[in-house]
Amino acid sequence: MSKIGNINLYNGYDPCFISSEMPVNLPTIEFFLKEDIFIPNNNETGIIDYINYSVVLSSSRKFAYYSASNIDGDSFVKIPRKDCWKKDPRFRKFQWGRELYKAEMSNFDKGHMTKREDVQWGGDNGFVRAASDTTYFYSNAVPQHSRLNQRIWKKLEDYILYKETNSNKLRISVFTGPVLSDSDPYFVTAIKGESIQLPILFWKVIIFPKSDGKLYRVGFLMSQNRLLIDNNIVEELENDSDDSELFMQFDDAETYQVNINLIENITGLKFSDAIDSYEDDRNIKLVLNQIDVDSELESSMTEDYSILNLVL
Repeated sequence: MSKIGNINLYNGYDPCFISSEMPVNLPTIEFFLKEDIFIPNNNETGIIDYINYSVVLSSSRKFAYYSASNIDGDSFVKIPRKDCWKKDPRFRKFQWGRELYKAEMSNFDKGHMTKREDVQWGGDNGFVRAASDTTYFYSNAVPQHSRLNQRIWKKLEDYILYKETNSNKLRISVFTGPVLSDSDPYFVTAIKGESIQLPILFWKVIIFPKSDGKLYRVGFLMSQNRLLIDNNIVEELENDSDDSELFMQFDDAETYQVNINLIENITGLKFSDAIDSYEDDRNIKLVLNQIDVDSELESSMTEDYSILNLVL
């Protein structure tokens, strides 16, 4: 049996990973959303474990509410990328696969929620390869416009892993997901007769220790609304919902550092308490400061870029 197929290795997210004295628990979900959580067989919690990360799925949308990963910067192992997406055989019907990502007008990527490199630690090369491969289950994917990989959201993920966590040998916990809103626009192509709403907003929350021995947290938000509309991937609808103003605030496909409270309010999630590095209610646009950044930045330890306005 291959290591990826050995579910005994699926240790999942560890709340005590940073410190047993300061656990970072999985987000709690508002009561009104709990009935939509997909519950696999013999699993009352809805927490789906993989190697070094876990996922909680929406049964109605077939996308993740969130993914949660532990990252060990001290034992990170760099291995080549190996794309091979597949449905988790434990619950095939509750994931969108090739039928969505190969559909007509599907000019979007399979966007990792937990970044593949974030789980590449904790064992020999075989174990690390298996960990990386488990991030290629469709349960860990949400449609993201291809241009997002050329924008600062992608660079932010690399910055967190390489320039903070790996360089400083830190242990951190990372939570990532889409905002699953009733106001999300519909993909222009129906899948097997079903209309699919595509998430517009994505968020990321990072909880990490500082030298003072305390835990801190930061949050980020990004929108792909304008990219999807301009490429005729979704139908632009008149929106009179409470979310419409929020969508307009983040309509430029840039990445913003935001107050954690905003992420909690729009997702229905509640994150572990920690000191907020950024407490301002104003959203700050992050700016990439680069000098001939390699187009294949992923898996690179380059020093030729920085992110302006970032508060950690």
